[in-house]
Amino acid sequence: MTSSTVTSSQPDRPPRPNLAFRRLRGQRSPAEFAALVRRAAREIGERVSCDARYIGRVEAGEIRCPNYAYERVFLHMFPGRTLTDLGFASRSSVRGRAARPDAAAPRGPAAGEGSGEPPGAVEPYDLRDHWQNDPLNHEESDVLRRAFMTGGGATVAAATLAPLGLAPSATAADRLPPRAGVPEAMALEEAVRRIRLLDDRHGADGLYRRAAAPLRAAYALLDAGATRQTTADRLHSGAGELAISVGWLAHDSGRFDDARSHYAEALATARMTGDAGLEAHAFCNTAFLARDAGRPREAVRAAQAAQRAARPLGSARLLSLLALREAGGWAGLADRTGCERALVRAQALFERGRADADPEWMSFYGEAELAGLEAQCWSALGDWRRASRQARRAAQAQDPHFTRNIALYTAELADDLAREGRPDEAAEAGLRVLALLDQVQSSRIQSMLAGTARVLLPHRRASGVAEFLDRHAAYKGPHPVGAGGAV
Repeated sequence: MTSSTVTSSQPDRPPRPNLAFRRLRGQRSPAEFAALVRRAAREIGERVSCDARYIGRVEAGEIRCPNYAYERVFLHMFPGRTLTDLGFASRSSVRGRAARPDAAAPRGPAAGEGSGEPPGAVEPYDLRDHWQNDPLNHEESDVLRRAFMTGGGATVAAATLAPLGLAPSATAADRLPPRAGVPEAMALEEAVRRIRLLDDRHGADGLYRRAAAPLRAAYALLDAGATRQTTADRLHSGAGELAISVGWLAHDSGRFDDARSHYAEALATARMTGDAGLEAHAFCNTAFLARDAGRPREAVRAAQAAQRAARPLGSARLLSLLALREAGGWAGLADRTGCERALVRAQALFERGRADADPEWMSFYGEAELAGLEAQCWSALGDWRRASRQARRAAQAQDPHFTRNIALYTAELADDLAREGRPDEAAEAGLRVLALLDQVQSSRIQSMLAGTARVLLPHRRASGVAEFLDRHAAYKGPHPVGAGGAV
């Protein structure tokens, strides 16, 4: 990797903050408000990948008008109000677009130019508008549109990562611009969000290989250089986060060596640019991987390094998660005292609540994840009663959006119950996991179920055990790639 070459340019017109929308958020943090938006979307059958960063972009005025899905959600949340009441501009004033031109017609202005909006101000989530008049060739946009309308799983993942040169193909680098600008930075950030969203719902196995090519394209953008320093910083941060996301897909699908390489790449990017948030994230995942790979002492050291990087960032929730990573390492070393101290610290930090400084990638971290990671610590220490109690709490508390985590926590519960000597309850939990495997593809979860099945084999006569063993044996899903272990 080489650092971006930055050329100076005139600054874009600054956006006008959306104060009306900010008032509607009230005392909630951006992450908490984003969770309300996702819940409202589910109530009306919409799917939006809203997170704290999106809320921040709306409040900063970067998104002058939401896409149609978000419009329906916001109007559902605030009945009787119009988009103007919510602080947005009218759609016609922002889009300023005619119908899609013929392929032979001259290319129109880039997104946002017609209304005086800076490049990138058109909301990246609005893929329907993007397909109608995007800076890519229209043939590629048609492919994306059809894939989203008819595809599923890995097909959708491939289409999701395609806009603006981040397509999973051998020729992606050939389509990159000579200098990266705001649209490329936005596409990179959106690719990270989409990968995380798809992983939350479907697991890693169908996504990993399709996500590697966009990562190569991202680092090709860095080598090409950026139009200004702020864009270069966004590209480095986005490439690092994408490396972590791809590393996680490798990690969760049992490709530990690949994951280690991707995490190291993200860490190098963070160190090169002095990005403490990215460094903390890279060390966080490195600690996680080390624990799963049977290197608990390395897990402790990496988690402690992550905490040193994270302390100036002002996020108690991030420090809480990192304390849990450290606790997992101590549990792997069979150091109960060290583990318990780290767990107490994690709980105390968690109780400080959310803050605007919480990283966007931590949207998954709530009561359920706290309980799930604690369950894994007790499981590693052989305290099956405490482990099963926390795993049950995690499965019950998980937001329905995180289908993969519901399956994960329930698989953890099944294994802990089996080892605790409660085979009937273990079989019941195992059957619930099997029912989710048509939606979730995770080698980790499959490996955990296989371990549970081995423990339950001597208990076939217990209630429900034979049914679980038979259904597990008949399951034809992807074969686990690597050794299991809870996330």
